[in-house]
Amino acid sequence: MAESKAVVLLSGGLDSATVLALAQQQNYQCYALSFHYGQRSQAELAAAKRVAGALKIVEHRVVNIDLGQFGGSALTDTDIAVPDAEESHPNDIPVTYVPARNTVFLSMALAWAEVIEARNIFIGVNAVDYSGYPDCRPEYIAAFETMANLATKAGVEGHPLRIHTPLIDLTKSEIIAAGTALDVPYQMTVSCYQATDQGHACGRCDSCHIRRAGFKNAGTVDLTRYA
Repeated sequence: MAESKAVVLLSGGLDSATVLALAQQQNYQCYALSFHYGQRSQAELAAAKRVAGALKIVEHRVVNIDLGQFGGSALTDTDIAVPDAEESHPNDIPVTYVPARNTVFLSMALAWAEVIEARNIFIGVNAVDYSGYPDCRPEYIAAFETMANLATKAGVEGHPLRIHTPLIDLTKSEIIAAGTALDVPYQMTVSCYQATDQGHACGRCDSCHIRRAGFKNAGTVDLTRYA
């Protein structure tokens, strides 16, 4: 039973919704985990709840972790502006990077996985259209998985945990094509860094730019609601 359970990190964005559908396709019993982490926009979290309900998973939990108290990111600090896509520099780590976010999220997923005796964690990191985040790289995921199996009762007792990253080598258009084949409700998802409370995307930030280009390149209708 443990082998069939999976904790899936679900932000409410396009990538995490696709990962959840892919995990279900592989017959995992999915337990979705989302975070109220002090982000300025709550639209993505509302989207996570919609997606979790639509895909009829086993359980969806929302955990409160206030990374906003540290600031340091345009997603959590109102004093840092979210840049437009043309203002981003591809060789720089962008101001939308939230310090240690994936490490914190994976740690919480690891804790829940131990409790429910799941041996699998799914996360929608991507190293192609990933906007320069250091905690979306394959070497980071490999290092975390090694740590997880050294630091847990399950790992020490010979029940290793695996972190699945099915999107890590895919372009955004490839992700959208895969999700479309699985009927992922993309119209429910929110990717924008500064979406309105109603879930309308700005259409200007780096995330909106990547999402819009992804739908275009996939030849799929973009049902994103833009402000």
